[in-house]
Order: sequence, then structure tokens, then C-alpha cells
Amino acid sequence: MTQSLIQKYQKIIMIAVAVLALILLLLYMQGSFVSKVSPGLTTPAAAKTGINNTAPVEKRTVDDVLTWPGTVRSRTVSNVAPKMTARIIDIKVNAGDKVKKGDIIAKLDERDIHAKENAALAAVAGATAQSNRSKADAQRIRDLYSKEAATRENYDAVVARTAEAQAAVNQAMSVVNEIRTHLDDTVLRAPFDGIIVKRHQEPGDMAMPGVPVVTLQTPHGLRLEAAVPTHCAGSYSIGMTVNVRIDTLKLTTTGSIDEITPEVDPQTRTQLLKVALPAIEGLQPGYFGWLEQACDSHEALLIPTGAVLHIGQLEVVKVVADGHESMRHIRTGKTFGDQIEVLSGLHAGETVIIESPQVQ
Repeated sequence: MTQSLIQKYQKIIMIAVAVLALILLLLYMQGSFVSKVSPGLTTPAAAKTGINNTAPVEKRTVDDVLTWPGTVRSRTVSNVAPKMTARIIDIKVNAGDKVKKGDIIAKLDERDIHAKENAALAAVAGATAQSNRSKADAQRIRDLYSKEAATRENYDAVVARTAEAQAAVNQAMSVVNEIRTHLDDTVLRAPFDGIIVKRHQEPGDMAMPGVPVVTLQTPHGLRLEAAVPTHCAGSYSIGMTVNVRIDTLKLTTTGSIDEITPEVDPQTRTQLLKVALPAIEGLQPGYFGWLEQACDSHEALLIPTGAVLHIGQLEVVKVVADGHESMRHIRTGKTFGDQIEVLSGLHAGETVIIESPQVQ
């Protein structure tokens, strides 16, 4: 007999043994190996074991507690962005840095603004010289006019030119002031005390108006922001208390809903809920969390968790009926405190024995 035939027969024998073991297990669970009790006054075998720790299978309405992922964010967030287009020369902060109000965040290239300032100052100097000349001409014509050596027309013309020259000076100074305001805009400062949570650009990048260089937020007043399906979002209301779980800190706490975004995301069909969190040591913006809350309810069959036995991968319970004990294969679902939901294998009103779970 060849080696391949021997291996083939060994495989067949192993499969047969496994099938036989499974059949014997099912027969045992059905009570086929339990001896029959003959008629008479003999005490039932189940009664002899003193099965007084039993519980009925209850049908009860339970809440369907669902969880939705969310992110811890600050109530106060600011995207620090420039008001002008310029190249970034330096960024003083990194993500995670703490800053005070007024601290320098970044500096922009100010050479173009200095060039415009110099040109504007030159225009002011020219306008001032023209104004001084006009004032001198006006004074001379005024003296001649008082001596009746100049006409009224000449006098009025000189006065008008003097006023125009002074207006030109004022306009040139306004340009200088505006340019100097832009010069202040080349330094980006923190608008409040907070933490840098993200750095969007690097030195050498071209800063654009409204495009953030960094994102700053306060470490206080934190909220969990979670997207909830619209069919569940309707069951929430402002001020409602909900459960929040933060896995990083290994804690579960409660918070109150203080904002529900009315807009529905057309891609995910969800609405954004913002839950105000209490002051928790170690909690930081950016942490991952879960919003836990009942969205619906259903009727469930419940038994004590101690009634469920595990035989390998199978879940079984011992059922008592007419004083007799038998084993029943069941399938369980969620747990509710010290009770567990039975999805199949039992009916309401049946009685199960509570025992400490054993692994066989």
C-alpha cells in the first residue's frame, strides 16, 4: 500500500471520529444518556441535586444602545491667517506649543511693503514741497492784493492751488499710513491664550489672505463632536444628557448636548452633534471618543449571565421542565447588566438553572 493511500485512509478515519464525537455531543445535550425515572414515588434525579437556584426566561423591552465615533474639539478655535499675500519668512510655533495672547506666530516678508513705504514717503515729500510753494505764492499774492497790485482773480487762483497742494499732502500721508498698517500685518500674533493644534504651512511658502498658517484653540470648554445618522438624530435635543466614552483615558462620563447642526450631510446622511464635556484631567483636543445612547428599543428574552455554560464554542443552558433537567443549545446577544439577551433556543416563561460558567 502506497504512502498516499495510507494518508488518505488516516484522513477519512479522522473525519469519521470527529463526526461521531459531534453526534455523541448532540445526543448528550438532548438528554439521551440520562436514565429514565420509573413510575412511583421515587424522587426525580433533578430534584435530588437541589436545583433551587433557578430563574425564569423573561421577555422585556430593552433599549438599543448604539455608539458613534467622535473627536474631542475645543469650543474656541481660530485659524490664524494673513490679510495679505507675502512669502513666509519664519514660523515661531509648532503643533502642541502653548502660546499667550499677543505672542508672535509667524513673520511675513516685508521688503515689498518697505519699498512701497519709501515710495509713498517720497510722494509726501514732493507734495509737501509743492504745498509750501503754493503757500508762499499765496502769501505774496495776498500782499499784492492788499495793495491793489493784484487782481481778485489772481488771488482766488492762488488760494485754490494752495488748497489743492495741501489736499495732495493729506492724500500722500494717508497712503503712508495705510502701508504702515500693512507692515503690522506682516507679523501674525496669537488672538488668545491657547494651544497650537496644527501647523498648515512652512517657511518659504506663499501666504495667501484667508489661508491659515496655524490652527489655535483653547484647552478649556471641550466638546465631543460626533456624526449621528438622521434617523437617530431626531431623538436628541439640546440639553439632553448622554454618555461619552474616551478610550485613551479609559473612562466613561456624561455630557450635555449644546448644539445640533441642522444641516444633513448628503454623503453620509448624518447630522453633527456637539456634546459639552466636563473638566477631565488629561483630556485634550483631538482625542477619539464614542457617543453612547439608546436610539430605539425592542423586546428581548433575558436570562442571568450565570445560566450560560460554554462547551467549546457552543453556548448551552440547563432547562428545568416538570422536575427534569435537560441541556439546550442557545445563541446569545448583548448583555444588560447581569442579564444577557437570548436570540434563539429558549421561550418566555421557561426556567433555567443558574450556575457558574465552566469551560469544558
